[in-house]
Amino acid sequence: MSAPTFTTDPHPADPLFPAASRRLFIDVEPGVRIHARVCGDGPPLLLIHGHPQTLAIWHRVLPALAARFTVVMPDLRGYGDSSKPVGDADHGNYSKRRMALDLVAVMTALGHARFRVLAHDRGARVAHRMAADHPLAVERLALLDIAPTLAMYEQTTEAFARAYWHWFFLIQPAPMPERLIEADPAAYALDVMGRRHAGLAAFDPRAFAEYQRALTLPGAAHGMCEDYRAAAGIDLDHDRADRDRGLRLPMPLRVFWGAQGVVARCFDPLREWRRVAADVDGGALPCGHYIPEEAPDALLTAAMPFLSEGL
Repeated sequence: MSAPTFTTDPHPADPLFPAASRRLFIDVEPGVRIHARVCGDGPPLLLIHGHPQTLAIWHRVLPALAARFTVVMPDLRGYGDSSKPVGDADHGNYSKRRMALDLVAVMTALGHARFRVLAHDRGARVAHRMAADHPLAVERLALLDIAPTLAMYEQTTEAFARAYWHWFFLIQPAPMPERLIEADPAAYALDVMGRRHAGLAAFDPRAFAEYQRALTLPGAAHGMCEDYRAAAGIDLDHDRADRDRGLRLPMPLRVFWGAQGVVARCFDPLREWRRVAADVDGGALPCGHYIPEEAPDALLTAAMPFLSEGL
């Protein structure tokens, strides 16, 4: 793991962020560099994005959070401007365990041994594994619009499979899904994101352009597919091992989901999270899946007291 390397090079997403935010890279292992932004001053708060997005998802909630916290926003490996290593045979280098280690290394390099976490979608799956593997690092955990991965796969219905078709497309053997995405990456973002509850109206055009730009980068389609292949394989092995051991997350956990989202229609998030964590509460917010962009004020109202508790 290297020391952070800060950069002032212009970036297409700069207009979305306060001028005081700083951009950096950290080498977390040989050949893997994580890109991140840091903003604010206060106790550390890690924000983790989902698919098929980048750290830009946080732009609407960042000003309020940065007024209270030192906010660290990475791009997951395989996404954004972070490295996109070639997947290995068991997809283990895109396991949530490996991706969680990346982010623990980022926080350690920035001097944060213990921190709070707010995470959405794929990032929330990384955060779940981080909390299980590194309970001394994660002080509080807030997860957005997911149920546990194992529960979602074990309870898959026709309605869920139709709505979350990409779960089953992206896990197909390489290079078929990569080839189809790379044929028109911008259209992939339109199809996946624009057909949900709020359509494209939920997104700042500059943020959506950033998601489309990131999908055109070399290796982006492969990294994204490997994330999902790991989730359908090695991640389930890790989750079943936790269940067999009776492991329960010890830190306070709050879960929020979109009232108009697929997770709300197909699962009972509180029930599922109470099976894997000791202290769980939460509820629905007035939006669909992309909570930080569709309902930033509602998210801040719901999450800020929890994230700030005890400070």
